[in-house]
Amino acid sequence: MKKCISSKAFTNRTYRNLIDGDGLSTFTVRVKETDLHFQAEMDLSRQAKEAILKCRAYLETHIKAFPEFATTLVPWPAAMPMPAIIRDMVSAGVAAGVGPMAAVAGAIAEHVGRDLMPHSPRIIVENGGDIFLHTSGESTIGIFAGASPLSMTIGLCIDASAHPMAVCTSSGTIGHSLSMGCADAVCVVSKSAALADATATSIANRVKGAGDIQRAIDFGKTIPGVDGIVVIVDEKIGMWGDIRITALGKKG
Repeated sequence: MKKCISSKAFTNRTYRNLIDGDGLSTFTVRVKETDLHFQAEMDLSRQAKEAILKCRAYLETHIKAFPEFATTLVPWPAAMPMPAIIRDMVSAGVAAGVGPMAAVAGAIAEHVGRDLMPHSPRIIVENGGDIFLHTSGESTIGIFAGASPLSMTIGLCIDASAHPMAVCTSSGTIGHSLSMGCADAVCVVSKSAALADATATSIANRVKGAGDIQRAIDFGKTIPGVDGIVVIVDEKIGMWGDIRITALGKKG
């Protein structure tokens, strides 16, 4: 089995340079554990901080009332009215068969991004490798896959002009998020960032080696709302769905 390691590139978030923002202004906003990178038509740091604080308040209030919400690894029952961000996380976890916190990064990226869209219709929000975007044309999002020879050499071409899209990535070899597998990267494309995030986690949990790529993809493509999947293990790659890959050139 592959050794799961931490990555300096992930810690320093240099992978953020792999998002093609088509000339948009860039800025980063940090609130406690939340660290979001933005590309927008103008610097919206103040509005972004307000949106982050709102999302965090909903999450912190819900977790205070239901502490197990933060730790469960199984789907959470949607048995009561709840804020939209909590509802999206719960629904995504149910669809993907994981706990709601598997969707938290994607959900925050999308809800903050949607709050900023009235100020900047073109917007890209990145949260720990999970991306929500609405752009005027096609954008290229590089795939960071740790020590894989494919890392930083290929990207996903995403057209988010008609409606917002999300690209979320899970890995068993890089980063700090819990993964029960050892895929170098599992990328999921969806119109819902919460669903993409939860599904990427669920697929990655099923990948213990290159021989699991097709089986994991076969699982992921059964989830309604998933538009595309990319799985990378070492030098092997598997793809499915309405996606297009482009070469980024040599790693340097």
